[in-house]
Parts: sequence; structure tokens; C-alpha cells
Amino acid sequence: MLTIVYLIKMYSLPQEIEVWYIIPAIRKELSKLLTGKYKMTFDKAGSLLGISKAAVSQYLKNKRANKIKLPKEIKKEIEKSAEIIVKDEKLALREIIRILTLTKKMKCSCEICKKYNHGILNQCKMMPVDGE
Repeated sequence: MLTIVYLIKMYSLPQEIEVWYIIPAIRKELSKLLTGKYKMTFDKAGSLLGISKAAVSQYLKNKRANKIKLPKEIKKEIEKSAEIIVKDEKLALREIIRILTLTKKMKCSCEICKKYNHGILNQCKMMPVDGE
């Protein structure tokens, strides 16, 4: 009897990379700024970022979101976002989405893809959608 074995190459979609790597990295940077520079409690920072105070603690102790480093340009924008959030807490979600949009335009997921999706970029023609 002939057995056919298919080798399936697993890879992550850009959206999965955002969820697993980019969003946590953004939340980590915002957590550091909100609790450090702006002296916000872990509970308050977590509430604004849509995470628990335990998650904030894990970000600050480098137990989460240590696999990637965000580009300097994105970190500067996160600093601007933290200042905006402190002035008007209702803008937290808008600022996180703004940072995500910038990461798309800068193709941050492509850099992560190079590291974790070996060989898939030659098949990928990912382009940010206009208006995103």
C-alpha cells in the first residue's frame, strides 16, 4: 500500500503577526510610559489599554512581548500617544489603532515575518490597503 505524505508549511498571516507580536509590543510600550512617566496605576493603565493589571505587570517585568523590538519611529509615536491618552483617556483606543495603522504602513509585520515565517515572503505581495 502506497502512503502519500503531504508536507504542509505552516505560516502566520499578517493579522496573526499583529495579534501575537505587534499589539502586545504596543501595549508594553504604552504600559511602561503610562505607569512610569505618567505615574498611572497598573489597574488604570490596564483599563485604558484593554488588558488586566496583571498583564501590565507582566509587560513591565518582560514576561510578555519580548520577541520583537518596535522601530524607533513607532516608539516616538507611542510616546505621543501616551501623552494624548493622559490628557484625554477616551482617545486610548483611537491612539492604539493609529499606531497599528503606522505599523502597517511601515510594514512591521514583514520584518517579523522574515524572522518567524522563513521563506514565505517570496510568496507574499502584502501591501497596505489605502486609507489604513
